[in-house]
Amino acid sequence: MRKIIHVDMDAFFAQVEMRDNPRLKGKPLIVGGDPNERGVVATCSYEARKYGIHSAMPGKTAKVLCPHAIFVRPRFEVYKAVSAQIGEIFRRYTDKVEFLSLDEAYLDVTENKKQMSSATQIAKEIKAAIWNELHLTGSAGVSYNKFLAKIASDYEKPNGLTVITPDKAQELLDNLPINKFFLVGRVTAEELKKIGVHYGRDLRNLELSYLVSVFKKRGYLLYDFARGIDEREVECSRVRKSIGAETTFNEDIRLSSIEAKEALEALAEEVSLRVKRRGVWGKNVTLKVKFSDFNQITRSMMTSSSIIEPQEIMNYVEQLMHKVDNLDEKVRLLGITLSHLMTEDERKHENISLFEYMDSLK
Repeated sequence: MRKIIHVDMDAFFAQVEMRDNPRLKGKPLIVGGDPNERGVVATCSYEARKYGIHSAMPGKTAKVLCPHAIFVRPRFEVYKAVSAQIGEIFRRYTDKVEFLSLDEAYLDVTENKKQMSSATQIAKEIKAAIWNELHLTGSAGVSYNKFLAKIASDYEKPNGLTVITPDKAQELLDNLPINKFFLVGRVTAEELKKIGVHYGRDLRNLELSYLVSVFKKRGYLLYDFARGIDEREVECSRVRKSIGAETTFNEDIRLSSIEAKEALEALAEEVSLRVKRRGVWGKNVTLKVKFSDFNQITRSMMTSSSIIEPQEIMNYVEQLMHKVDNLDEKVRLLGITLSHLMTEDERKHENISLFEYMDSLK
């Protein structure tokens, strides 16, 4: 049986800002773009969360919810450096580390460098080291697979430590709200609730054949997750294939309107934020448009070099808009996706290759 730890840093960006500037401690702090423009919330302190503020929320909305909130711009280079320090602590115990973002990772400690038999004790030592050396807190979940370890880390935040043992897993899953399951986003949760699936026990009562007919490949995973089964390995060099964001309008708008442009700019901000959180760059931009009659199109374009900033993304989105016919048609949904993602090390090789190519032309 495997021993998996999931570590999720508590309000990571906000916590780093409060550590580096103690005057911000205890305040409703929001890390994100300018609320007077089209800034997006990257994260916020727990004091700000009490007002209903959450990541990816428009800064303007957050300002309305908490007028006295303190906004600071993200310092992603600092967060990347701190994340690397956290990674060094993880690797004292195992090289099987899978970072999902700068502030979240899985560790497989089934076999570990210190030959410790207790994954719970390893999690305690990791949390203590992060606090003693970096003055930051994180919540940890311990279990026998990735799915349950992630659920456990979210069970008691901030600064929590939760263990889900095999004898307790099924009872916990049966009583777990369906939106807490991996692969169940807002849309999928709504679909499941329509057929009476509100908790894990409801999901477990569905036949595999039915889940596969409705959710295709995800159906197999949902069937297993409801039973506490997850065979996914901890992948040491995992990079997502794409990162995107989309918005559905309450009322259909014209694609050529100011509202559509503003929506796309906000989406570019959000996508930029998400790729920065994961420390990756992209080389392909995709524009998604769903019209009022529910017909949907996508337009994609490779970039000349890897990009990450919102304006860089928008530059390509504006070019893609010219590839859409009938700009005066009304739309109900717009989306932007950045794909062909690469890590910082891969990007350095890309830049070296480009330099060498240009040098070869001399």
